[in-house]
Amino acid sequence: MEFLIEKRRTRRWTIFFRIFWLAIILIIFFRASLYHSYYTTNDFTAVIDLNEIIDKNHDSANKLIAGLEAAYQHPNTKGIIIRANSPGGSPVQAGIVFDEIKRLKRQYPNIPLYTVVEDICASGCYYIACATDKIYVDKASIVGSIGVRSEGFGFVESIKKLGIERRLYTAGDNKAMGDPFLPNNPTHQLILQSLINRIHQQFIQVVKVGRGHRLKNHPGLFSGQIYLGEEAYQLGLADGLSNARIIAENVIKAKALKNFTIEESFINQLKKNLGGVGVSQSNLLLQNLLKIM
Repeated sequence: MEFLIEKRRTRRWTIFFRIFWLAIILIIFFRASLYHSYYTTNDFTAVIDLNEIIDKNHDSANKLIAGLEAAYQHPNTKGIIIRANSPGGSPVQAGIVFDEIKRLKRQYPNIPLYTVVEDICASGCYYIACATDKIYVDKASIVGSIGVRSEGFGFVESIKKLGIERRLYTAGDNKAMGDPFLPNNPTHQLILQSLINRIHQQFIQVVKVGRGHRLKNHPGLFSGQIYLGEEAYQLGLADGLSNARIIAENVIKAKALKNFTIEESFINQLKKNLGGVGVSQSNLLLQNLLKIM
């Protein structure tokens, strides 16, 4: 019996090691196949989707930049398309992407980069689009909104009716600027308006630099107005009416599309959903101020 038990044990170990080495061989073969397909596929058009509000919470800038870097670095990338479906967001995050696109274009001058708008490319999204070589839209796309907004609420009368006493202690005359439980302060209003105006001028300058002579002289161009794609093309906000597949096939000359969009991991989504609340009034004000949606 002991002999039989030992023989069975030896047989089990033999089977285990055979399966183990077979798995190792399969893994090596699979990785080699991936490596081969990565470097030997035909030329393609890289596509990166911009489908969300451009802000820090969505990590929009970092994800878009990472996708662009991966697309530029691939040896078979013939051209790149940012497929835009975003209403805008933070001017800071949009500015970061704009600067990175300019850097990548200098680094890879032979790879064209286009924005193709589907439903909407407004405000901060259009800010980013101005860094690309050309912008294409659908005739019914929403384009433009070159402006800045700050928003908030006032609850002064509400807390009076509820018998609530507001207790706030600050050091600095403007530290409580924008507090919704205090009466509107004309000085603070002027300060905020000045900030908004300066951000708006920065936005206008980016559009002028990015679009150059293609822009038409139109009084509402920088008023925050939105346009349908057909009119945006006539005003020089876009370079043509088309879609991603047509641009890939007829302009970039690489019909195959390969998606380089960076998706947010489940862990990061969970962290955001479980994140704490408790932001100061000043931070809330700045978050609301720094929008160009």
